[in-house]
Amino acid sequence: MRIALFEPEIAGNVGAVLRLGACLGVPVDLIEPMGFEWDDRRVRRTAMDYIDHVTVARHAGFDAFRAAIGSRRLVLFTTKSRQSAYDFSFMADDVLLFGKESTGVPAAISDACHARLRIPMRPQVRSMNLATSTALALGEALRQTATLPG
Repeated sequence: MRIALFEPEIAGNVGAVLRLGACLGVPVDLIEPMGFEWDDRRVRRTAMDYIDHVTVARHAGFDAFRAAIGSRRLVLFTTKSRQSAYDFSFMADDVLLFGKESTGVPAAISDACHARLRIPMRPQVRSMNLATSTALALGEALRQTATLPG
């Protein structure tokens, strides 16, 4: 399983996702451009020394990312879906894709995904933090595929 972030904008969110990947043994793909410099100290401050324990792949754009993951199933998490992540059957080699914090992903990227899922939440709110969403989604996917570490 892999986590992929499409054009992330907030260094702290990326750092938190890198730490999540390190703790659960899941590689992280970063699809550029990003909204901050990669050497931004905020990434390292949030990820701390965990950044040394996660495999990170940076991709020049979505096409480069797609070429790198090959035929793996791409599962998009979006507030624009009606299908709950808890009613979906994950596979151990899925790539869990999350859009940029401000706008998600463009329609063409959404259309390129094999599935589009939503994390259920109260209707009065717009969305969760990127790192929180990633943790919930990854936890469910790993639980279903029995690939949780330790």
